[in-house]
Amino acid sequence: MHFYFFDLAGVAVFAASGVLAARNRDLDLLGIIVVAAITGIGGGTLRDLLLGRQPIFWVTDPWYLIVITASALLTVAYVRIRPPPNATVLVADAFGLALFSLSGAQLAQTAQCPPLIVVLMGTMTGVTGGVLRDVITAQVPLILRREIYATAAIVGVAAYLVLEALGMPRELAFGAGMVVVVVLRLLAIRWGLNLPVVLKF
Repeated sequence: MHFYFFDLAGVAVFAASGVLAARNRDLDLLGIIVVAAITGIGGGTLRDLLLGRQPIFWVTDPWYLIVITASALLTVAYVRIRPPPNATVLVADAFGLALFSLSGAQLAQTAQCPPLIVVLMGTMTGVTGGVLRDVITAQVPLILRREIYATAAIVGVAAYLVLEALGMPRELAFGAGMVVVVVLRLLAIRWGLNLPVVLKF
């Protein structure tokens, strides 16, 4: 049950980041909701397809689409009343990345995937929605920029698995993994941290 609410929270946060990314793109309300939906369920959809989970999670549970629509409408209303700073979409994306990466990792664990695949599935769940959002809104995807992004998801999921293997309760390990993702991502945003460039062309 806790996992389900974490998943809905991740969808809501990513949907809000989709709305923030879509502002100033001359989209109508339906277009904004579409961007929010793609951002919110894109990563989970790819995860379910790769893990062979049928039907895909949002097809049988309308609450995901309800949460996406509510989050999009509330974000639109908030932006009209008080336009947020430009960095807001990056901060919202950081929390969405953390929630989705860890929830994707737990689902991969449930499917009895080996640790390496758990890390991969968690990372893909976290980054795919943001990639689709950026492509649709004609921006360079965050994962392709030099800032630490997918790396934060990888480290956070790995930390979760290590802490759980060391005997920490799963819920606490989940929370610690989320903190790692958010902290790494926010530090990267604040200080412009990035991985070293190996090759230059």
